Amino acid sequence: MNFYTKDNKTALQAKEYAQWIAFAPVVFQATRALRNCEILTTIENAGNEGTTIEEVSTKLKLPYYGVRVLMEAGLGIGLLLNNNEKYTITKTAYFILHDKLTRVNMDFTHDVCYEGTFSLEKSIKNGTPEGLKVFGSWKTIYEALAHLEPDVQKSWFAFDHYYSDDSFPEVLPRVYSNKPKTLLDIGGNTGKWAIASVKHDSDVHVTIMDLPGQANMAKKNIDALGFTNRVSFYHANILDETLPFPKGFDAIWMSQFLDCFSDEQIISILKRCNDAVNDNGYIYILEPFWDLQRFEAASFCLQMTSLYFTTMANGNSQMYDSKVFLKLIESAGLQVEETIKNVGVSHTLLKCKKIK
Repeated sequence: MNFYTKDNKTALQAKEYAQWIAFAPVVFQATRALRNCEILTTIENAGNEGTTIEEVSTKLKLPYYGVRVLMEAGLGIGLLLNNNEKYTITKTAYFILHDKLTRVNMDFTHDVCYEGTFSLEKSIKNGTPEGLKVFGSWKTIYEALAHLEPDVQKSWFAFDHYYSDDSFPEVLPRVYSNKPKTLLDIGGNTGKWAIASVKHDSDVHVTIMDLPGQANMAKKNIDALGFTNRVSFYHANILDETLPFPKGFDAIWMSQFLDCFSDEQIISILKRCNDAVNDNGYIYILEPFWDLQRFEAASFCLQMTSLYFTTMANGNSQMYDSKVFLKLIESAGLQVEETIKNVGVSHTLLKCKKIK
C-alpha cells in the first residue's frame, strides 16, 4: 500500500506539523521524563477523576516546578487533558505506558540513537556512521555491540528481537517443510533462531556464522540449553570478501540481516550464499520492507530506523524498499520462488533458489 502519493494537509495543518518537527527532540525527552518519573502512571492511577499538579508533586516527592512544566508540556504533546485543574491521561499516554512496541522504540531511540543522531548530516555526507563515535572508536555498531554498556545492549537487543522474534513461529514450519539436514544461520546474533530450529526439528544441524563477539554470546545461550552438539560456529567478518563461506548446506537463513549492508555488499553476500548452498537448497530471507506494510505507522518506523543505520550502524545500509531489494537478489544470480507477506509484526519471507 502506498501512503505517500498525496498531501492532504491544509496550509495551517502543515505549518502546525512543521512546529512538531521543530520541537521533536524536546517532545521526545519530555515524554520520556513523564514516563520515567512515573508522572503518567500517577495520573493514570487517579482515573477519570483526575489529579492536580500539586498532588502529583507531593505523591512522587518531586519539585513542584518540574512537575508543572512537564504536565503542561504533556497537554501540548497530547498525553494529558486538563479539566478544572484536574489532569487525566489520553489514549496516546496509555500507549506510551503500556504498548511494548512503543517502549521498545523509545528505549532504542534514547539509549542507542539519540546522542549520535546529532551527527546525521555528517554521516550523510561522509557515508560513515559518525554518530557511533559516542560509543568509542568502532567501524560499525556490530563490532561494538559486545562491548557496549549493559543498558545500551539491552535496548538494542530488545529492539532487534521484538521485530523478528514474533515471526519465528510462523516461518519455522515453512523453512523446515523441505526437511533440510544442515542450515547456515548467517548473522545468528544471540542464537534465538538456532535454538528455535533445533527445538522444532530434531534432525537439523545449524551452523551460526557471525562475528566472534556475537557468536560467543550465542554459544553461551546454546550451551546453557544443552544444544552444544547440534549447533556449530563459524567466526567470520562477512564484509571480508576474500573469506569463503562454508559450503554444503541444504538451507541458508538470514533474519533481519541483509538490511545491515549496502546494495553492493548485499549482492556480494548473496553471491557467496549461492556458492554455499546445495544445488537444490534454498536461501531464506526475512526482512521488513517499508513499502509492504499494512499500516502507515509501520512504514514510518522502518524509514526512521534507516537513519539509525546511517548515523549509528555502518553509514550505508537501511530498511529497504522491496523493489530495490528484489533487483539485488536477481543481480546475485538468485530468483525468488515464493514470497510470504505480513509475517509477524512487519516482515516478508523470501524463499530463494539458484537460477539454473
